[in-house]
Amino acid sequence: MNTVLDEIGRHRLVPVAVIDDPTTAVPLGRAVEAGGLSCVEVTLRTPTALLSLRALAAETSLLVGAGTVLTRTQADDAVAAGARFIVSPGFSAALVRHCQQLGVPVLPGVATVSEIMAALDEGIEVMKFFPAEQSGGADWVRAVAGPLPSARFVPTGGITAALLPDYLALPSVFAVGGSWMVASSLVKAGDWSTVTKLTEDAVGVVRDATA
Repeated sequence: MNTVLDEIGRHRLVPVAVIDDPTTAVPLGRAVEAGGLSCVEVTLRTPTALLSLRALAAETSLLVGAGTVLTRTQADDAVAAGARFIVSPGFSAALVRHCQQLGVPVLPGVATVSEIMAALDEGIEVMKFFPAEQSGGADWVRAVAGPLPSARFVPTGGITAALLPDYLALPSVFAVGGSWMVASSLVKAGDWSTVTKLTEDAVGVVRDATA
């Protein structure tokens, strides 16, 4: 599990994709890889999401995770399809424990101090901050870092390329999740060159932030 988290932490970026047509999954994955990233999160928001996840896991070298996982059954299905990590929009002790039993890293969603403490109680130190911008943004992360120094966050939700540096500047930010690199409009249009360019630009911001 640590190896998977290490890979996410090394890049500090997680593209979050909503894929309606599974035939676009592999071209999308290759465009992300061409942009310099080796991971992607496929949200289970579409009826064919598991097909897309399976295709990416089988036909690319990407570290593929499943997002918007709400139940233990969804976690089982995602792992069976090739998901290497699980992301949930909220905190569920039952889901966290189930993922731990499966041996797969889970990033539960948090937006309050109480939820962070509950996650820490379950042995989770890296968690999703969601919805980030709507819940206080970088200022929220900065505020909770003091009393909860062991918590690390993957802010996701409403984050744009322009906001990326603000989050990366915070030591408690493990990585940043964002959909702007893999926007649904780009995927539907098959605009893979723009996906690659946006990914390259984001990777450059990370490089500058960690230099």
